[in-house]
Amino acid sequence: MGLDVGDKTIGVSLSDELFLTAQAVKTIKRKSKKKDLYVLKGIIEEKNVGKIVVGLPFNMNGTLGPQSQKVKEFVSWLEEKTGLECIYEDERLTTAIARRYLIEADMSRKKRKEVIDTVAAVHILQSYLDKIKRGE
Repeated sequence: MGLDVGDKTIGVSLSDELFLTAQAVKTIKRKSKKKDLYVLKGIIEEKNVGKIVVGLPFNMNGTLGPQSQKVKEFVSWLEEKTGLECIYEDERLTTAIARRYLIEADMSRKKRKEVIDTVAAVHILQSYLDKIKRGE
C-alpha cells in the first residue's frame, strides 16, 4: 500500500498482485487519527496488505522540513497500531507530477483537488515498485 500523508488528506494506492503496478484507491479526508486508522485498517484487512510505502517530503536540497517530522510521527504511530512495516519513499515533486498529469487529462480544478493526493500516492508506490524491479 502506498500513502501520501498530508495534514488534511491521505492519498492511498495499492499494488497489483504481482507488485508491478500501483493503482489509485482513494483519498481519505482526515478527521482524527482514530478515524484515519479505521479506514486504513479496513483497506489493509480487505486487501491483505503486507507493507506500507509512505512518501517522505524532502526539501529540494535533500533536507527534511517540518512536514517530514509530522509524517515520521504518523508513520511511527501507524506501525505501532497496524504491526506493519512502513518504508519511506522520497516524494519530491510527486504532487507536481500528479497535478501536471491531471491537467493534461483536462480534469477540472475541483476534481483535481479531490484526487491529487491519491495520484501522488500512486507515484510514490510505483517509484518503490520500480526500485524493487531494478534490484535496488
